Amino acid sequence: MMRAETAQNAARAESLLKDIREELRACMQCGTCSASCPNSHAMDLTPRRMWRMILCGLEDEVLASNTFYLCSSCYSCTLRCPRGLPLTSAMAALKRLAQLRSAPGAAAHTAFYRAFVDNIRRHGRVREADLMARYLLAAKNPGLAMRFAPLGLRMLGKGKVHPLGGQHVDCDLSALFDAAREREGLP
Repeated sequence: MMRAETAQNAARAESLLKDIREELRACMQCGTCSASCPNSHAMDLTPRRMWRMILCGLEDEVLASNTFYLCSSCYSCTLRCPRGLPLTSAMAALKRLAQLRSAPGAAAHTAFYRAFVDNIRRHGRVREADLMARYLLAAKNPGLAMRFAPLGLRMLGKGKVHPLGGQHVDCDLSALFDAAREREGLP
């Protein structure tokens, strides 16, 4: 069973990588994506460099970077690309590829993403304390909790984070999420 899943994941990963390369084939390396990205200052590879590395077959190095995880899906790169390339969807595809290939850090990033989406689905907004509690439990890394503790306490002291069960009214968006999942044909 595990071998069949591994083989399926490998086949999906190769197909996804082929699709990403096809989407990027027309990239002329103008740098507009990097110049447009509000998060490029925090990325270890600029988007422009990352696209070139993918086209040159250096996807393992790309998957070891943090660049595509820092994409906030603002669509600035896609909107400003002179070739009209779907760069934001390529970033999302790289996240899926990293998960399929079990790239370094993929499990932790996936745990955060799932905790974040579940937080929105259950509360209709981000409830930071609940989000971090669920993420840290899913990440199964006690050192991570200790690393975030000083920041959490400072934010709590400034009123930027509210303790669990704070004063906000929740709005369960489960029906909306279920309808979107059904519309996209997802399980």
